[in-house]
Amino acid sequence: MMLRRIALLGCTITNGNLSSLLGFSAKIPTWPAVKVSSSTAGYSIRYRAMSASANSTPVNVIAENEEQVQEFKQLNAVNDRYGGVIVEMSEPMDPAAFASSLRASIAQWRHQGKKGVWIKLPVQHVNLVEAAVKEGFWFHHAEPNYLMLAYWIPGGTHTLPANASHRVGVGAFVMNEKREVLVVQENTGRFRGTGVWKFPTGVVNEGEDLCTAAVREVKEETAWMPFEEYAAQPFVQTNELSKYIVDICKAKEDGKYSGFVPVPTSSPFSDEKNYMYFNYRDLNGQ
Repeated sequence: MMLRRIALLGCTITNGNLSSLLGFSAKIPTWPAVKVSSSTAGYSIRYRAMSASANSTPVNVIAENEEQVQEFKQLNAVNDRYGGVIVEMSEPMDPAAFASSLRASIAQWRHQGKKGVWIKLPVQHVNLVEAAVKEGFWFHHAEPNYLMLAYWIPGGTHTLPANASHRVGVGAFVMNEKREVLVVQENTGRFRGTGVWKFPTGVVNEGEDLCTAAVREVKEETAWMPFEEYAAQPFVQTNELSKYIVDICKAKEDGKYSGFVPVPTSSPFSDEKNYMYFNYRDLNGQ
């Protein structure tokens, strides 16, 4: 008797192609499904090695249970502050196996309610770029030593910020006749779940005027709180920057501080709206 070993690794064998392979008529018994990947890359492998008995007359193939089983693992990721995840690839992976793990990971992140997915690929792992792009990722930005890819799980228009050399933030101090100030609590970001009330803040969009951005942020979020109550928050009192902002806003409201005022101006160099920021009161001797 001669033993012939057939290693099944990510392929399908039918009665027809098995007969061609063995050189005689053979009947395949029912075998469990095969899953394939590489354990060296941090994900799993499942395969079965089958032994077949053969002689000069047709026989049935007999399968021996020689099994090694490992489970597919999700890509390592950390949560960001905005309901998304960040993946930093540090180990080499086979592109096909990476694609399988990426699909499984996205399914899990979708189940968890995640939104944005960031994959940071060092230059030594550029072989994974094509696999990621085929799964729907796009190029966000590149640096000399890495490429950043992005993906938006919810579908539709994403809210991921565009890449820039710098970002400009704005905040709005709004007080009504009751000396109540407009405050918000963050659903995402650094202050999420802390109970801290803060002024409406945000990031200026590309090409957006600073004043327009401040008004937009105010319109997006509303809640009124007595100014003294806001200023008395422990976070405000213990944070130097926040306390300066509160003191400036209070002085401005009391007429004791002019600050820089945006003054619309025209320019011979552009037809676009221009603003000069300066101390208008001191300039006019008021």
